Amino acid sequence: MFNLFRNTKTRETIERLYGAIVAQSRRTDFYTDFAVPDTMDGRLEMLMLHTVLVCRRLKGGSEIERALSQDIFDAFAADMDRTMREIGVGDLTVPKKMKKIGAAFYGRAAAYDSALAAEGEDALAQAVTRNIFTLGEAAPPPGARALAAYARAAAAELAATPFEVLARGELPLTAPAAPGPLARENR
Repeated sequence: MFNLFRNTKTRETIERLYGAIVAQSRRTDFYTDFAVPDTMDGRLEMLMLHTVLVCRRLKGGSEIERALSQDIFDAFAADMDRTMREIGVGDLTVPKKMKKIGAAFYGRAAAYDSALAAEGEDALAQAVTRNIFTLGEAAPPPGARALAAYARAAAAELAATPFEVLARGELPLTAPAAPGPLARENR
């Protein structure tokens, strides 16, 4: 019986934490000040970026932290499945699209992990340019550089966040700093 209450509490924590990830990824600053494309793809990319950052923080921790990381990914996958069905994607097509989203997520996770481990901002700015701004190997626009700086700061903020805070379903990410007029001009 006690496990029943514990599972409910864990589910509520995951819902709060994933809800906070969604809210952070939907901040209008990203789409106005950073020039992230305000499209379904742009919003999905921002959601993946924030989910990757939180999972990255948790996956290097204890068994409980790693389990929470998997639960957050599972919440992301369930959200994507539900969203596709709500927008009218057919039942037979959803599994194929989910496979693509899963591959995209793990690809982004590997790219962002590698870029965050690298010195300087070039690798992270290039990963953001390629994935979020869909510009391939083009030179990163100012919005991509600013978003890369935000992602690095968010990763550091999450790394400094005690697990107990995340386990309460709290995501203590500060508002992104406005990158300046150049980023807004390069849409």
